Amino acid sequence: MRQVILYIAMSLDGYIAGPEDNLDFLALVERPGEDYGYVDFQHNIDTVIWGRRTYEKVLNFIPAYLHQDKKVYVLSRTKTGQEGHVEFYGGDLKQLITTLKQQPGQHIYCDGGAEAVTALLQEKLLDTLVISVIPHLLGGGIRLFKDGRPEQGITLTKSLTFPSGLVQLWYACQPENPKNE
Repeated sequence: MRQVILYIAMSLDGYIAGPEDNLDFLALVERPGEDYGYVDFQHNIDTVIWGRRTYEKVLNFIPAYLHQDKKVYVLSRTKTGQEGHVEFYGGDLKQLITTLKQQPGQHIYCDGGAEAVTALLQEKLLDTLVISVIPHLLGGGIRLFKDGRPEQGITLTKSLTFPSGLVQLWYACQPENPKNE
């Protein structure tokens, strides 16, 4: 069955970007020939979900990248329509995920930002969290996990350490426990 997987990096103190959306801290762990499993991960997905701000940030960095071989949904309250293989989606997120999971295909990749992650967590739509922790304290910026989301159990399924100091944590999101009757 298709899974919705958050695959993202954050600082040790929980930020996915510094003040003014600064991502310079990500370069602290760049090493020649090391991609922290990203290329292998990409072989198992065929759909990408991004928040609009993340999409625009990536578009400014590397416009040719944009997952040309995948279906991309950009969550937006203001922008609609399509740009090539990218569809701007402002509808019900739970309905989108339910529809995607019922279709044949590979896993569904979410790469942020914080608004998209919060929306997915609020509806308990994430199946797996893959969080690469960068050994750096930003002290401020955009937090990965915003307040106001419901409590949710997770189970550590794998942890990897790298010479750069990056630690990658894999968690399975637990389904809600049925009430004992």
